[in-house]
Amino acid sequence: MTRNSRRGACWPRLLVAAILTWPLLAFALPPAEDMAADAVQMREQKLPMLVLYSRAGCEWCERARQLVLEPLAADPASAGRVLIRQIDIDRRTAIADFSGKATNHKDFASQRKIRLTPTLEVLGPDGKPLTEAIVGVRLPDFYATYVDRAIDAGRDRMRETTP
Repeated sequence: MTRNSRRGACWPRLLVAAILTWPLLAFALPPAEDMAADAVQMREQKLPMLVLYSRAGCEWCERARQLVLEPLAADPASAGRVLIRQIDIDRRTAIADFSGKATNHKDFASQRKIRLTPTLEVLGPDGKPLTEAIVGVRLPDFYATYVDRAIDAGRDRMRETTP
């Protein structure tokens, strides 16, 4: 086999790999990066933030992402309802917190006393919780309902407290 024919033979495999992994990339939850900038958007659009605290190897985190959170993030209607971010509590990925202070995912979660995953928090633009955190995947059949109710409650609280 010539060098050019070997190169040509690799393209179909690369194309298949790209097609198979595209859905995983397309619906990944956005990681928290600059929460101070997110807070500006939240104030302007009167949106709460839904934060998933996750860790590598957490099967329940993956289940929550696949069944509820990724479809929610991919739904255009959700863009006007909630801002979604993910914090990986076992990583030191750099972020700016709600006040603009440099920190990382692990320290941010630790400061908030988040130890169990998955945990969901609905936050206001000041970084304060608007609802009670959802810890774990309680009754998986009703998890989407719990998440929707928490988002709605967060939106209601923002309307009450935001001029």
